[in-house]
Amino acid sequence: MQWTLVIPLKPLSRAKSRLADTAADAVRPGLVLAFAQDTVAAGLACAGVGDVVVVTDDPRAGRELSALGARIVPDTPAGGLNAALAHGVAAVRRGHPRAAVAALNADLPALRADELERVLSTAAQFPRSFLADAAGVGTTLLAARADRELDPLFGPESRARHRGSGAEELLLRGVDSVRQDVDTGADLRAALALGVGPYTTTACAELLAPGA
Repeated sequence: MQWTLVIPLKPLSRAKSRLADTAADAVRPGLVLAFAQDTVAAGLACAGVGDVVVVTDDPRAGRELSALGARIVPDTPAGGLNAALAHGVAAVRRGHPRAAVAALNADLPALRADELERVLSTAAQFPRSFLADAAGVGTTLLAARADRELDPLFGPESRARHRGSGAEELLLRGVDSVRQDVDTGADLRAALALGVGPYTTTACAELLAPGA
């Protein structure tokens, strides 16, 4: 099965405010973009992924992610994360009504294509499924096969919300890179410990002092 990834991305200047204790306002947009670049690059390298769609209104992010091979869909609803995802899926399925779609967070800088492939291969067994984040509270991936709506319920306590909506939770070991999203400085250090992609490596080169 070939999947289309749908990745939502806020305008860079407004993203990741909880990283303020680690990255100053002037450098945070570049760091957020680097997370998205590594996420998109790993997604495009995944054998089970046929297309990557990024829903964003940020011109800089649109240019850089398009250059990597992502398809950019403007965030016309401008109504938050779930509205952006629904809009992105609708755009995908207008051209390919039978597309299997997976919403993926844009802040997975340690993402590995082989681990993502394991998650998507398992997701193919269920009409609708999700993967919890490293904290065990949120969601980093929500998948829907061709015959199902995505019905995204991201936000606070999204693991419980997706499970309550009937989505199958994917209980996999060894896919830490798909779980490790970055909202805080502690999350970033955890991602760095896993090994981040080249864009985040460059962005972090002068950001964190040794031992930070």
